[in-house]
Amino acid sequence: MTFADLGLSPKVLAAVTDAGYTVPTPIQAGAIPHALAGKDVLGIAQTGTGKTAAFTLPMITRLEKGRARARMPRTLILEPTRELAAQVEENFIKYGKNHKLNIALLIGGVSFDEQEKKLERGADVLIATPGRLLDHRERGKLLLNAVDILVIDEADRMLDMGFIPDIERICEMIPFTRQTLFFSATMPPEITKLTEKFLQAPVRIEVSKAASTATTVTQRLVKSKAKAWDKRAVLRDLIRAEESELKNAIIFCNRKTAVSELFRSLVKHDFDAGALHGDMDQRARMAMLAGFRDGKLKLLVASDVAARGLDIPDVSHVFNFDVPIHAEDYVHRIGRTGRAGRSGKAFTLATKADGKYVDAIEKLIGQNIEWLDGDLSTIVQDDSEDETPRRSSKTVRGRGGRKDEARKPRRGTKSDDAPVSAETPTSVPVAVSEAPADQAAPVEARSERREAIRSDNADRQRAARNSDQRPGRDRDHDRNRHRRDDLGAAPIGFGDDIPAFMKVVAKV
Repeated sequence: MTFADLGLSPKVLAAVTDAGYTVPTPIQAGAIPHALAGKDVLGIAQTGTGKTAAFTLPMITRLEKGRARARMPRTLILEPTRELAAQVEENFIKYGKNHKLNIALLIGGVSFDEQEKKLERGADVLIATPGRLLDHRERGKLLLNAVDILVIDEADRMLDMGFIPDIERICEMIPFTRQTLFFSATMPPEITKLTEKFLQAPVRIEVSKAASTATTVTQRLVKSKAKAWDKRAVLRDLIRAEESELKNAIIFCNRKTAVSELFRSLVKHDFDAGALHGDMDQRARMAMLAGFRDGKLKLLVASDVAARGLDIPDVSHVFNFDVPIHAEDYVHRIGRTGRAGRSGKAFTLATKADGKYVDAIEKLIGQNIEWLDGDLSTIVQDDSEDETPRRSSKTVRGRGGRKDEARKPRRGTKSDDAPVSAETPTSVPVAVSEAPADQAAPVEARSERREAIRSDNADRQRAARNSDQRPGRDRDHDRNRHRRDDLGAAPIGFGDDIPAFMKVVAKV
């Protein structure tokens, strides 16, 4: 079967041929004819199998007739992330080069004014994230009662990660007679039930087992201790071991702060790395992605914002620095490599606390993942290792997202490690006297008394700072030594001592 057999228009076929494609993928061959016929479609296929073109090509063919009016788009595509929305726009530009289509991209991090100008000209294709779309709607700059085709891409993520209320609001604004297309790599049963609210007698196109992984990707589990600096050392050794085959790689972390810490560590150890997470400015995110696509960056440390649908064709390796908490995310992460028939490798660092997440992943994909060098039972646990929670109750965030073992004590308190002694007072004494006597005392006497107490307090604090009886300080220094060696200079803060100005006794 070729694209010419699917019923696409000659202009679209010419653009597809110019792009170098001749044979459609299974999801494209199954979904395009039904989409051209105006039927609702629920498409499920592995990531990297061409789902974007499966709805892009029939939409362009159907848009050849008609014209958009101001603020009233003809079609709407909802995406979970800004990067994925921008990528879909690129697909419309590539395949619609023989058409004069107005395309509007509504995503956060970009000026409202530029987006409003595109809406005023009339948009044949509106690509948006739910939040920014509703912002424009509430500002009165957008009407959705002319939408003929609604596409919800990465449907499981859109429905499963808090977008359900937004999707329901948007669907109420669109005519009931619309055509709706759902596409995703995973579709759990509970999410499938939710699609019944939005689809009318859909045609289900499932060309591969839901939540299956590509056979072209070699998957391995790598054991690691739980401490962050141990995991970073394991990752560095793994990257060096794969140096001969590693062309470029995406390294996934569960949290934004972990992305920043790992990025700083890799740069400090002379790796060519960049970072990508949701808190970055949109221009910086797009520039980072462009640099990685163009080969200017070898390693991209990213959160799950880069796990879904991003089309970077030739990624040789994927490293999961953190085991994903949601098993479905594993499928999307390793789907960044081994795309379009190419081979790839995926390594996942696992600690003893990650055992249940690894089991959930293996249950979802229906296969056991091999261990690279012994399983979790071979890990030698340090006495100080904390196996349990990923976030200790004593772990707090300091400036710059850096984790500190505990906050420094406030004025008038001592840390748990420091012993209580006569030379190290546990609180700053405050002058207390009986009211009648104090009221009867002359003003000069009260002032002298306060000055004497203030001077005495200052002497005690100076003695405490200079005292050698500070074993807790030495332990704190040793405990944080690995973090400083690994991440470089710590952010400027209080250091080991609270500044003296914070210990000045307030006037009573």
